[in-house]
Amino acid sequence: MNQDTTKESHKHRGIYLLPNLLTTAGLFSGFYAVVASMNERFEAAAVAIFIAMIMDGLDGRVARMTNTQSAFGAEYDSMADMVSFGIAPALVAYNWGLVDLGKIGWLSAFIFVAGAALRLARFNTQVGIADKRFFQGLASPAAAAIIAGMVWVGDNYEINGSDVSFIVAIITVAAGLLMVSNFRYHSFKDVDWKGKVSFVAILVVVLIFVVVATNPALVLFAIFLLYAISGPVVTLRSVRELKMEHVVGDGNDADFESSDQSDEKEKEVKANPSSTVEETAENDEEKK
Repeated sequence: MNQDTTKESHKHRGIYLLPNLLTTAGLFSGFYAVVASMNERFEAAAVAIFIAMIMDGLDGRVARMTNTQSAFGAEYDSMADMVSFGIAPALVAYNWGLVDLGKIGWLSAFIFVAGAALRLARFNTQVGIADKRFFQGLASPAAAAIIAGMVWVGDNYEINGSDVSFIVAIITVAAGLLMVSNFRYHSFKDVDWKGKVSFVAILVVVLIFVVVATNPALVLFAIFLLYAISGPVVTLRSVRELKMEHVVGDGNDADFESSDQSDEKEKEVKANPSSTVEETAENDEEKK
């Protein structure tokens, strides 16, 4: 009997290859962005961060499609996100436009790194409890896209980062603080991606690809910058009176949903603990 149990446990050991391979590709892209920025290849560094975003979006979806979700994959994804969307963007921004600011420069970069770490930790603790329709705080891939887009635009237009160092510092710090804010951002999880759409919708998608292709650096930077601004706007429209807990503080302070709804969600999680693991696998690509 014990031998059968041992054989069964050995049989199920190991990790799933495909989703973790995609996570590794995203991790590699983030690391490459750091190395490229050290060699002053800032366009390649920015593109690498965007590639990491694509890999991060694919690994969780592939895991669900192939039924290869695992706790290891979720944790590995968080570690990769910290490198690709926390450390890499901060160092790319530092090497491009913050190095001449001295202490202010590296402290600005550190604020972004700390914001990404806190954002990921908070997301992991709220899986299965938070409202799926919204992110609490700016997602780390979106914050990284703002930094990467800024550097990419500057490199394309031959802007010397040292000439706009204070602007770079302000954007970097702002992106870091937005990640730990309580501002609500649409997660687009309520969109039915599997449903049918009209022919016009497909034409709109094609048009979006064409617009992005005309000037990817500027368009992507503008899109993610507008998305970052949308958080405060959505929050201001959803509350009657703006309070400090709507801007920053413990997630339990924000009254975006009633306490009854929160209690119901907590009861559901306690009644069905396995759902938390499923939620983690479903949302591992959004740990930002």
